[in-house]
Amino acid sequence: MFQSFPNPVGLDGFEFVEFCAPERGVLEPVFQALGFTHVARHRSKDVDLWRQGDINLIANYEPGSPAAFFAAEHGPSVCGMAFRVRDAHKAWDEVMARGAEAVEIRTGPMELRLPAIRGIGGAVVYLVDRYGDALSIYDIDFDYLPGVDRHPQGAGLKLIDHLTHNVYAGRMAHWAAHYERIFNFREIRYFDIKGEYTGLTSKAMTAPDGLIRIPLNEEGKAGGGQIEEFLRAYNGEGIQHIAFLCDDLIATWDRLQALGVPFMTPPPDAYYEMLEERLPGHGEPVEALASRGILLDGSTEDGDPRLLLQIFSQTMVGPVFFEFIQRKRDEGFGEGNFTALFKSMEREQMRKGVLADEKAGA
Repeated sequence: MFQSFPNPVGLDGFEFVEFCAPERGVLEPVFQALGFTHVARHRSKDVDLWRQGDINLIANYEPGSPAAFFAAEHGPSVCGMAFRVRDAHKAWDEVMARGAEAVEIRTGPMELRLPAIRGIGGAVVYLVDRYGDALSIYDIDFDYLPGVDRHPQGAGLKLIDHLTHNVYAGRMAHWAAHYERIFNFREIRYFDIKGEYTGLTSKAMTAPDGLIRIPLNEEGKAGGGQIEEFLRAYNGEGIQHIAFLCDDLIATWDRLQALGVPFMTPPPDAYYEMLEERLPGHGEPVEALASRGILLDGSTEDGDPRLLLQIFSQTMVGPVFFEFIQRKRDEGFGEGNFTALFKSMEREQMRKGVLADEKAGA
């Protein structure tokens, strides 16, 4: 059970994730494959709103905006995210007093001015206090498309569970301290994952509301691993993957697969043969999990299962990929799967020749 702690900024979950690309035609097929619907266009900017469940994705093509500069540097990527706050004015004063860097966002007549600060890799973090039953930012700044379902259920994705960031070696502690200082985040997990050739370390940070979770990854060994590969492909630090929460991962997988989501190579058969040994009495349909490549983690101690089902896509927006999660009272990040997943990604690097090339040149 999550234990809350002081919440001076008044955080209350994710409001949206903002994407960018140098031109249209890259993001839209990805959003469609994930089950999102284009529901609205900004009234004065070249910005689109895509939605599924309670998840809002923004595609920002506005010339001269921070998103445009981000796209020029990083290509198709995740250029920002919005945190819900109870009072944007109070939140702004608080984060400024805590040393945040302000970002100027141009607005037109009768538009909301969303407070914004600089985040990891130059991405923007917006502060939004219009949400829920009140008049939302979308009701004010966007026009809904005629006849569109404003709250589509899509493939069954409901919420943003977490956003994982990759940072340069030696920078993880810096960015963890940044989230602690600005928003009063706390570290709730620490991982040190070692593959045969490479490794990574990760700090999982959570906000005081328990709804905003941001794991931070950095390279754990001499280099040439998947974090370094991401940083080169992305041209800097940034969001590595976005995790979406659903109620029934098997059914959601079937919908996503039909829509064309390319999933990561499944683990070997031995992974599923060992599930009962690792999680005795878990009660999950092993054949159904194995046929889809879905991973299972958690605990079954004292006959009280706390389980996490998860699966990852291949990269879909530049080097960015997606994770799909079903939580059955487990609030972890699949720690038991991390090493197996890391080694499978390492094998994929070897298959592509990336890791072999790095080691040959070492």
